[in-house]
Parts: sequence; C-alpha cells; structure tokens
Amino acid sequence: MRLFAALMPPDEVLDEIERAIEPHVGQVPGLRWPDRATWHITLAFFGEVPERVLPELEVRLARAVRRYASLDLAFSGFGAFSSARRARVFWAGLSGDPMIRLSESVKAGARRAGAVQTDEKRFHPHLTLARAKTELDLRPLVESLSGFSGSAWRAESVHLVRSHQGAQVRYESLAEWDLAPAEHD
Repeated sequence: MRLFAALMPPDEVLDEIERAIEPHVGQVPGLRWPDRATWHITLAFFGEVPERVLPELEVRLARAVRRYASLDLAFSGFGAFSSARRARVFWAGLSGDPMIRLSESVKAGARRAGAVQTDEKRFHPHLTLARAKTELDLRPLVESLSGFSGSAWRAESVHLVRSHQGAQVRYESLAEWDLAPAEHD
C-alpha cells in the first residue's frame, strides 16, 4: 500500500486558499487542479509499504510524533517546483514553526519499521494545489498571488494516510497521533 504522513489543515484556512486561487483555476492550460479533498501537507512520503510493516510503522510513528509539540503555522505565499519558470507543481507555502525535525523523525521511524522506499528529498513544507505533466512558466500565476497571507492555525496531529491511485486519487487516513501541547499553552 502507498503511504505517507501528513498534516491536515483546518477547513477555514483551506477556504482562504480556495478563495485566493479560485480566479486562476482552469485558466492555465496544462495545469491540473486536484480536488480539495486531497489537500494536505506531506511530512514524509513512504511509497509502497508491505501490509506486514503497518503495525510496526504505526508504533514507530506514534513514538516519533509524541516527541514534538503542536505547530503554529500559516499559509504564506505561493511558489512552484522546480521553479516558477519551469514548474510541474504549484503550491502554497507555509510560515511558522519549523517542521524539519518532525519530518526527519517520522522518516527515520518509518525506515526502522521497514518502509524502505521513504523519500529522502530535502523537506520543503507546502500544500500542493496543481500539477502539470510538462514544465510550465507559472511566474505570472505566482506573482499574481504574491500578496497572500493566510490566518494562523495550529497543527495538533499527524495522520498516516493511504493513497488509492486510479482515475480519481483518493486518500484514506489510517491512523492519527496527537502532537504534544505547544510549550506556550
């Protein structure tokens, strides 16, 4: 099964993103905008994981997540991978508490559990909003949204998510673990 660990932003902040991008959806030829139900912030992508690994993976991820405090975040700005000029992925960026150590800890726990396809790309927290099969120049899109700044929100849990591939990609949350209360609570 194809698995990843993710943060799920609250509906009200996703509403802000949706309102910001609404005038642009469908306006850039070649850019596909997935359904909002698939929006998430990937902390770690594990790829194909044998079902027999799942119990140990859940134990390791629960342990990793408990070590970190909840995160105060906000969506801030938009960008593209690999660059706005040569883009295949259009995304909303994040500001606030750093997530790198949490991401690295989740990846390490997954590897120890036997999720050997864990992605080792440098972590760049983002919310994917659109994809393209070929490189597109998205500089006008990114620039038109440059003034965006979303409301602050708190990420309080991490989800283990299964990706069901097919004509319509669907995500299923298999487990969820709470982050520790923030230190300033």
